[in-house]
Amino acid sequence: MTSTKKISYGITGGIGSGKSYVCRIIKDMGYPVFCCDTAAKHIIRTDKHVRQALTRIVGEGVYDDAGRLVKSRLAAYLCSSPENADRVNQIVWPRVAEAFVQWEKAQTERFVFMECALLFESGFHRLTTRTIHVAAPRETRIRRVMERDKVNRATALRWIKMQMPEREKRRRADHIIHNDGQTDLMPQLLQLLQ
Repeated sequence: MTSTKKISYGITGGIGSGKSYVCRIIKDMGYPVFCCDTAAKHIIRTDKHVRQALTRIVGEGVYDDAGRLVKSRLAAYLCSSPENADRVNQIVWPRVAEAFVQWEKAQTERFVFMECALLFESGFHRLTTRTIHVAAPRETRIRRVMERDKVNRATALRWIKMQMPEREKRRRADHIIHNDGQTDLMPQLLQLLQ
């Protein structure tokens, strides 16, 4: 007799690894995918308590007179120090976690997925059954970031260094998906879902 217990996968990967691309393939396969980044943006824009807390720490100018988020103001605050990023994360992450738990309960598929760039840093890996790290060679990641975001090599490297080291993410993950541009993704995903 086979189990019908729901299995949730947390998908992460360093910037430029292609985790969003992998998640699009999974969505195209018919599986539900919760994107933490999209949820966080929605919560920052619409949650009254989050708005109040962000205004308290960032300042009055973080939302304009019409109540819209001033992204440049929030980004400047986030990038000015790791402590500032932590303050914002402590406000937003609990709401994203709640949103995921509610979303997961509503799903009827056996396999569900969470896309989360900071899966281990946020502790969101504890919300999922298993974890997947999307891996790509460093030079491939640098090239992808430079092309996608129209930034120079130094900026791409700085962004990569701001994240948890690749080696540590690989060590913590239950599964590795290789997205080097050469290895076929579909057999890896199908094997994972067997």
